[in-house]
Amino acid sequence: MHAAAPEPRRNPPRDRAGDPGAALGWRPDRLLGASFEEAPLGPATLVRSCTRPAAPRAAVLHVHGYNDYFFQDHLARAFGDAGHAFYAVDLRRAGRSLLDGARAGDGPVAPLPPHALPPHYAASLREPGADLTAAAGAVRALEPGLPLVVHAHSTGGLTAALWAHAARADPHDGPDLLVLDSPFFSLGGTRLQDAGRATVLEVLGRRRPLAVVSANPSVYAERQHVDHGGRWDFDTTLKRPEGLPVRAGWLRTVSRAQARLTRGLAVPCPVLVARSDASGPDRRDNARLDAQDTVLDVARIAALTPRVGPDVRALVVPGGVHDLALSADAPRQTYLDGVLAWLDARLPGARTTDLRTPDIEEHP
Repeated sequence: MHAAAPEPRRNPPRDRAGDPGAALGWRPDRLLGASFEEAPLGPATLVRSCTRPAAPRAAVLHVHGYNDYFFQDHLARAFGDAGHAFYAVDLRRAGRSLLDGARAGDGPVAPLPPHALPPHYAASLREPGADLTAAAGAVRALEPGLPLVVHAHSTGGLTAALWAHAARADPHDGPDLLVLDSPFFSLGGTRLQDAGRATVLEVLGRRRPLAVVSANPSVYAERQHVDHGGRWDFDTTLKRPEGLPVRAGWLRTVSRAQARLTRGLAVPCPVLVARSDASGPDRRDNARLDAQDTVLDVARIAALTPRVGPDVRALVVPGGVHDLALSADAPRQTYLDGVLAWLDARLPGARTTDLRTPDIEEHP
């Protein structure tokens, strides 16, 4: 279990003169209301909770995945109750960053004109990596002296892992702790299938980057929404149950990043990689649709987890869905308890916690 949380206060952090955060231009969040604030951060958007501990132990920065954005206010409460200041970033061409047309297409992706780029498109992970660098820098400026925890889901987890690897030369550029929630480590299939797919994508992604290579509905997203019996209320124009077409250029970017991960990274900070205990088909006739990862192959996540860095542990969540923070009550609590216990054991001044439980595996 996590340590007792300090008494919260309901004031946002005081922006200090001269800090990058002071010039961000905070305003009430357009999606979650007055308990959150948002601010433009170049082509991205930074979000913060207005409820925060009086003396935070760490600053947490949440990063969403593909066809997604930050709406999980319960995640902010969980981290806040555990004594952490909470922030999230909606990357360029995603979530809140799509609500302002002037910013939705910012960031050149040669040779394509910015206005032509669809939501979530990235021709290189340098784009979301630049957004992560900006968000991390702003959070560090707003919370000086606090350890930075990056909590990243799915494609955001893949991006965060490579970003942390690239920032390893300067510990102030990357995270102090990294939590990956069902990271998109693999496209699935055998190594030969992956290699063949990558060869095709190299050609198609270069010549026709906006060509649609997949356009399937997301039964997973549909099942999560309250209108279809789910637990969560989110904007279905920003997280689409009908799915978001996958473009050749974006998939080429992801495939290249996954190939780099497969060769092995050297993320210097402690890393927790969380996954469900089972995968299943993303179909309405799947009786375990709400108890499996129906997006990724968890066996591939498990196999690639040791490639992230020298200090990595795996958290297995029985009955978890793809976004473990959106699982049913019991597995969601298992996930949150596991993450918070791991943070307790890793943060400076934390009490010793025994993580050698059946659900947490250590990878040398």
